[in-house]
Amino acid sequence: MEQPLKFGMIPEEKYPDYRYEVIFRAYKWDPQVEDHNTVAKQVLLMNKETARQLELWAEDLARETVMIEEALVKKLALAKKLGLPKDILKALDQLDEYDSSRNVRLMRFDFHPIDNGWAVSEVNSDVPGGMAEASVLPQIAAKYFDGYEPRKNIADSMVNAFHEKIKEQGTIAFVHATSYSDDRQVMEFLSNYFSKNKFKTFSAAPDHIKWKDKKAVSILEGYEGELDGIIRFFPLEWLTNLPKKSDWRGYYDTLTPSCNHPIAIFAQSKRLPLVWDKLGISIPTWKKLLPETLEPKAVNSTDFEYIFKPALGRVGEGISMKEAISDKEYNRILKAARKYPGSWLAQRKFISSPISAENRENYHLCVGVFTVDGRSAGFYGRISPYTRIDARAKDIPILVEK
Repeated sequence: MEQPLKFGMIPEEKYPDYRYEVIFRAYKWDPQVEDHNTVAKQVLLMNKETARQLELWAEDLARETVMIEEALVKKLALAKKLGLPKDILKALDQLDEYDSSRNVRLMRFDFHPIDNGWAVSEVNSDVPGGMAEASVLPQIAAKYFDGYEPRKNIADSMVNAFHEKIKEQGTIAFVHATSYSDDRQVMEFLSNYFSKNKFKTFSAAPDHIKWKDKKAVSILEGYEGELDGIIRFFPLEWLTNLPKKSDWRGYYDTLTPSCNHPIAIFAQSKRLPLVWDKLGISIPTWKKLLPETLEPKAVNSTDFEYIFKPALGRVGEGISMKEAISDKEYNRILKAARKYPGSWLAQRKFISSPISAENRENYHLCVGVFTVDGRSAGFYGRISPYTRIDARAKDIPILVEK
């Protein structure tokens, strides 16, 4: 019987060329984090049944997430439990005209193999990254593995979704923190892909966008004028740090098709499970795959059956996995969770089941499954010798049997 998951190795003598190609073709501009090489020598080989199961779960989770978002717009008082900044809470009233059919909804669900199947750790709801790694890495790696192929292409799905929303040759602003190379690499990849597919594109900082009659207008020199679409890779909680004159609240009620629209902030909060049962909707897939989530105060800090997470944490930061972090960081997390419990949560810890590589080293795996407008759109893989998949993790291409 074919193994559901196994590692293949990039041939040792080919790895330098492979890494070079990953950096320059796959926009991997951060191939090294501190002393950690973030370009894996392994490739994850997945059988078709596992790939399809993960895709089906991701599509169910995406559908349920949209239901949650639409229910929360009608019960905004519950959003106070999500640990959102005050300025964001004040802007939520502007979501009452939100129309999902006008916008493009991108999400990435993070799956982890465990002893008895799979668990989901979170949805990257607001600004999910890893799109170049999910699209181009598998194409580069596929030449070394007969019988396996890349699975879908997130960039294609994004292009197709915008083709359904806006006119051909329409102008799209790729909004991000333009001085950060790790953000720029994401937007540069997507922007180039959209340019090749009959869109006009340009890079912009968030305050380059103004609003007229709820429509987005660029004030960036050389790109002035009304926009047909926005793709944002600037976290919503960062928008609140912009000067008031930027009128960042315009993102919340614009009529311009957006990816992602700020309604994504609901699911970006890891405290979302704390209000699920008050929404009056059925979300069986979330309840099956996400570990139990509680208020921090409901858990004793010495109970190692639970971990603590920040409500708006990203890239694995601030998660209290004692075996994967220093005592200093662990104690700092516990102190913050006790001092600001409304900005944290406690979650029952799942036991990640590592996979062995040919060199007998074990790696913990995270498979991110992208969805675009509810349809699965590609796999993003990361591995780590630690149970916490964070900035030190390596990007690994995922290939699926033909």
